[in-house]
Amino acid sequence: MPSEIKIAAESRTQFGKGAARRIRRADKVPAVLYGHGSDPIHVTLPGHDLMLALKNANALLTIELDGTTQLALPKQVQRDPIKGFIEHADLLLVTKGEKVTVEVPLVVVGEAAPETIVNVEHNTIGLEAEATHIPESVEVSVEGLEVHSQIFAKDLSLPPGSVLMLDEDALVINVVPAPTAEELEAELAEAEAEMGIEHEEAEEAVGAEAAAAAEAPAGEGEAAESAAEGEQSSEE
Repeated sequence: MPSEIKIAAESRTQFGKGAARRIRRADKVPAVLYGHGSDPIHVTLPGHDLMLALKNANALLTIELDGTTQLALPKQVQRDPIKGFIEHADLLLVTKGEKVTVEVPLVVVGEAAPETIVNVEHNTIGLEAEATHIPESVEVSVEGLEVHSQIFAKDLSLPPGSVLMLDEDALVINVVPAPTAEELEAELAEAEAEMGIEHEEAEEAVGAEAAAAAEAPAGEGEAAESAAEGEQSSEE
């Protein structure tokens, strides 16, 4: 279970794009705390500490603000699409013992049988769990599974206290035959044809044919001229 991570927050009274830019220049992140029917609380959080804390998608945060502490879970996090730093965070207030619904990563372990491919149909699994006992992941083994083996949501072993929120008949793991070399080549050729890509060999062959056609008349002329010179020499 993830441990509680303490983060010191500061009250935020300035809003708008200009204020948000100033906050980020100070290596801080504008954030909002909400939940339990209370008014949203606008705060700023230390950027580096928040980034480290949110390496776990369902990190339980202990927010220290004005001498009080509150538990919160990340609900929505906005990141810079290029640099990846956190631009804004919405945090959901929770209490110990409270049930919350979260998406937990599915971790596949083991190796399936040779010449197979393991298709993961769901990268995350929806669970209901206590806010202070959210599992970091759900593990599923594919060790030795043969072609056409399937694992459904109801087959997963869930951590104690967790309840499955995904349809129990949802396909989670599907083991299929690995494609042959011929099938891979055919798929590649089809994809290249759709994109208008031609192989270099084909382009070189076309170029060689064009060059040969261009040189043919010159070669025939030289041969005729050589034959004429030979006849003249013979007469002499």
